[in-house]
Amino acid sequence: MFRLLCITAHPDDEVGGFGGTLLLYGSRGVETYVTCLTPGQAATNRGGARSDAELAAMRRAEFAEACKILRVHHGEVLDYPDARLYRVDFFEVVGVLTRRIREIRPHVVLTIGPEGAITAHPDHSMASVFATVAYHWAGRSNHYPEQLINGLKPHRAQKLYYATANFVLEDRPPVSLPPATAIIEVGDILETKIIAFSAHVSQRPLLPIFEKTIRNRGACERYHLAAAITPRTLDGIEHDLFTGVIE
Repeated sequence: MFRLLCITAHPDDEVGGFGGTLLLYGSRGVETYVTCLTPGQAATNRGGARSDAELAAMRRAEFAEACKILRVHHGEVLDYPDARLYRVDFFEVVGVLTRRIREIRPHVVLTIGPEGAITAHPDHSMASVFATVAYHWAGRSNHYPEQLINGLKPHRAQKLYYATANFVLEDRPPVSLPPATAIIEVGDILETKIIAFSAHVSQRPLLPIFEKTIRNRGACERYHLAAAITPRTLDGIEHDLFTGVIE
């Protein structure tokens, strides 16, 4: 059975860049996993929460509901500080993600591009950096060798993709987006993606902007192939993230 791991920064990122893809592959029997680095406790929209801890708990529950709508096999929210990922211990975070990759043993890993996606959020950039390094280090026995006990082994995921888009937001810092090398048609799933975002009730004020943005994106999600275990020259656009992947 194929496995797909998506690494994000905040609850609701799993919907914005990846929701259609997660739902599409989940409905095809692919085991889908999402690891979110922060509980989003620094969000501007607070949903009535009286403290960061209360908002974090609220957003964890919202994330779980969105994952259920997107048919995610397993989703988790870690406890790194929202809006401060650039200050956390690099080696520690990469180690946690390396362990997740070795445990889940995904065939394909998805994350945000290092530019920070169309919002240019610094946490998005850091999630990309952490995920990219973990993707490479998980397959090397000389990195975090202390993890390799009780049957845990190095694992090389076959592909790493960055989410990308074919437009930018004019009111945000400038970004240089990775070119799309894969386009996944999500069709009617677009409406379910909007429903999944609605599960993030605390972020409801963002729903009109979110809906407008993803409708601008169209009924597809775009990705950039950032790494693969088989050297290759890109030739044309992929329409399946598992093209060339061996089970």
